[in-house]
Amino acid sequence: MFETIRYDVTDGVAWVYLNRPDKLNAFIAQMNREIKDAVKKATFNDEVRCLVITGEGRAFCSGQDLSEVDDNMDHGQVLRDHYGPMIKQLRNCEKPIIAAVNGVAAGAGFSLALACDFRLVSEKASFINAFIHVGLIPDSGNLYYLTQLVGHAKAAELAILGEKVSAEDAVAIGLATRKIPMDTWHEDVSEFATRLASMPTKAIGIIKRSLRATTLMSFDDYLEQEAQGQRLAGLTKDHREGVAAFMEKRKPVYSGQ
Repeated sequence: MFETIRYDVTDGVAWVYLNRPDKLNAFIAQMNREIKDAVKKATFNDEVRCLVITGEGRAFCSGQDLSEVDDNMDHGQVLRDHYGPMIKQLRNCEKPIIAAVNGVAAGAGFSLALACDFRLVSEKASFINAFIHVGLIPDSGNLYYLTQLVGHAKAAELAILGEKVSAEDAVAIGLATRKIPMDTWHEDVSEFATRLASMPTKAIGIIKRSLRATTLMSFDDYLEQEAQGQRLAGLTKDHREGVAAFMEKRKPVYSGQ
């Protein structure tokens, strides 16, 4: 079904591998479409309760494949047709999404990682807003997410100077969730993903929805959104299981319902 990515589901986790390692997993239009379709597929699969996006080979994603760029390209239309739909599909997914950044995440590859809920980074990982080096601006939602994570001043620094951010610095500035040693990389990422997949999935979705609302609503409107969200969470089977487990002094077993 997919040619530029690999898609597997294991133990409630959908793994999306960017699979153009000879090109450092650089984007082509087909890859944009296939990532969008894979995230949509995972979103509507009740067996999937967490997603992981990572790269094959030594890179996460090096950004746009420049061999597809020519002087007649309408860059804005490329965003509307390819990158925008991909990023929107990620945003519309209410299941937790992990970017497992195994190597360089540059340009739109950086943007892809930013659109995820968590960024686990290997010791070899790095981030770079490379757009400025070819006379472009950060796209694919980059500055929208980056500003929320690191603030306006640091976002401006990363966007305008275009300097590489190491794995250590990414954790220090709040860009990455945690750094993972290479010798336990796959095991630790799998453990983190499996942990998320075992949590109350619907509550996580409501949390994601509520976090988005904080940037769009007045405080009073947010409190109403919060109340509506808590009502929905209170109706889930997982809420009942959590309360029962607490009362029975046992570990809860959540179903994602």
